[in-house]
Amino acid sequence: MNERKHDFIDKYRKVLRLSDGMFEAGEIAAVRAVFKESKAGIDEAVALDKMLKAVSTALILVEDANLGKVAVMSKIIYEAVESGFCTYEEVQAKFPQQVTVIVDGLIKAHELYRKHKFVETENFRKLLLVLARDIRVIIIMICDRLYLMRNLHLFDAEEQQKIAQEASYLYAPLAHRLGLYKIKSELEDLSMKCVSRDIYKEIASKLNETKRSRDKYISEFIGPLKEKLEAEGFKFSIKGRTKSIYSIWNKMRKQNTKFENIYDLFAIRIILDTPLDREHAECWQVYSIVADMYQPNPKRLRDWLSIPKSNGYESLHTTVMGPGGKWVEVQIRTERMDVVAEKGLAAHFKYKGVKGETDFDMWLANVREVLENPETSSVDYIDDFKLNLYNKEVFVFTPKGDLFKLPKGATVLDFAFQIHSNLGARCVGARINGKNATIRQVLSNGDQVEVLSSQSQKPRKEWLSIVNTTKAKTKIKQILREEEAANLELGKELLKRRLKNWKIEYDETLITKLAKKIGYKTTTDFFQDLADERLDLQKVKELYLDIEKRGSQAAETEVRSAEGFEHVSDLEEKSGRDDVLIIDHLRGVEYSLAKCCNPIFGDEIFGFISARGGIKIHKSDCPNAPQMMSRFGYRFVKALWTGKSDSLYACTLRVVGNDDIGIVTNITSLIQKESNVTTRSISVDSVDGLFQGNITVMVNDTKALNGLVKKIKAVKGVKSVERV
Repeated sequence: MNERKHDFIDKYRKVLRLSDGMFEAGEIAAVRAVFKESKAGIDEAVALDKMLKAVSTALILVEDANLGKVAVMSKIIYEAVESGFCTYEEVQAKFPQQVTVIVDGLIKAHELYRKHKFVETENFRKLLLVLARDIRVIIIMICDRLYLMRNLHLFDAEEQQKIAQEASYLYAPLAHRLGLYKIKSELEDLSMKCVSRDIYKEIASKLNETKRSRDKYISEFIGPLKEKLEAEGFKFSIKGRTKSIYSIWNKMRKQNTKFENIYDLFAIRIILDTPLDREHAECWQVYSIVADMYQPNPKRLRDWLSIPKSNGYESLHTTVMGPGGKWVEVQIRTERMDVVAEKGLAAHFKYKGVKGETDFDMWLANVREVLENPETSSVDYIDDFKLNLYNKEVFVFTPKGDLFKLPKGATVLDFAFQIHSNLGARCVGARINGKNATIRQVLSNGDQVEVLSSQSQKPRKEWLSIVNTTKAKTKIKQILREEEAANLELGKELLKRRLKNWKIEYDETLITKLAKKIGYKTTTDFFQDLADERLDLQKVKELYLDIEKRGSQAAETEVRSAEGFEHVSDLEEKSGRDDVLIIDHLRGVEYSLAKCCNPIFGDEIFGFISARGGIKIHKSDCPNAPQMMSRFGYRFVKALWTGKSDSLYACTLRVVGNDDIGIVTNITSLIQKESNVTTRSISVDSVDGLFQGNITVMVNDTKALNGLVKKIKAVKGVKSVERV
């Protein structure tokens, strides 16, 4: 206890010291007074833990996010409310409105965590709605998550995984969008260290092994450059910075290559000490010197001086050919730009005359608009939200000269929806730089775009493959759903009216079978085509009467095919009804088995929430699991087999053996004798004296499968048996 008290006091004093006099004596006294008032029922140990967390987070706010006293006070006062030292009503009476607004946001955000330990689906939307009200609430929550990540050892293994996954899919993207690159990198690295520990250790080890040679190369590169810059009279610092383990792994994954093939493991950063009015000129002068000494790659020049990123990032990046024919990234910026790059948007407010909040306010407004739309699918929104946070940007202009920032890859249709949803819905094309363009045209930096519209135009489903922004996708889906609902009712009413005229009773079950027989996957599509007059009602009537006459069994037989049996199995539906799975601690949850790994009863498994909201069950060693985890960690749910299953599961075995038809016959005969195994399909090819066969069997569980594999391996002439 005493050790923690000392830790608390040390960090509290450090916060005050780093705050550099921004707190007035009265403000410090007001905060202290909150904790001096003894309250009945307070657990001193629990309260101390909360206060230690508060002051640790406050230290991150000051050191890494460059936030001021309002945010620091708000975080500490919030923890005081949580610990029971005071009530929110008392905070409202004693502290400024700015503090009470942030404290209220933190209370509401943490209420969600109290109800649901981890943020998933719909709670994600609610959390972001709270965070989007005040930028400082977002930054405090990010810093709070960094504190948790630094102290993961305090949680059990399952909680560690969940906390780390949230850090990766929610808080790191938010930190990126706010320009908090230092925090973002640490969150990503700590998350990877927990979720993909082996990969993290491997890259860290290789970085350590190559450190000496890397440091030597950086020194050789920097030496002559430093002499030249000093000779030209620049005030500067220059250093080599090794990239984060997560960013290196991300490059390995994207380029599908090994660690040894990643050339840009580090970047050279030149930071100039120069007045505000000389910043751009001196950055370009330094670029000229670098380009004279080392051959630049013209395709790798990135100018974020002329038009900064919307999170405030300003810098000049170039990639040049260094000694030994190696490509080296060089970043050129000023001290002010470096502080903003490391500590984000909040750092803008430290420099007079520098604008930074306008773009972010626009982004927050867009976030709120999408979040507040009740039609938005939560899972879709998480995907789009994460995608848009990480996207690079293009800058385009209206004919009047208004500037709009859009993610790289944005189209004319995206731009139209960005201006106004109604304009997007009526968009038929555009004039880009005076030339006609389609709605699919991808926009480039500096384009001047005039949107063309028509009152007769309306959104279509294929538009979703044209747009890239969350706002456009959300609005298109909303309009399509509204139109689909209207057509559904129109088609249903039309069929009911006709059947009534024909004196035929309307039966929902028969309609479902009728739609499937015609070839529709859903009755919704069937009713829509009825509404659009794409179906002959007389033929619909004849088919309906035929199904009614033959009965459901005959109708089902007619629509079956080999392909349908392969991909849409009745056995899968039986598995879903059996109470053999516990998903996220719940029984009776609907699910389906993933086709990529074909799990069966007894396999180690996990659940994955699909984009449409259903749950897919995957094997823990599914080949797609690592990529799914890195991109969609928030969709994972815990799943366990329980009890005993009477269902049959499809499982494919790849068998290799001597090219002898007798061996294949022996294998099929063996399977037929197994009481709890049924053959579904067999296909055999032969080459170079060997046969390779894929045998798909239906089994109850892994025990039956393992027994079968053992017996097939014992057949003379069989070389190998493995599960596909």
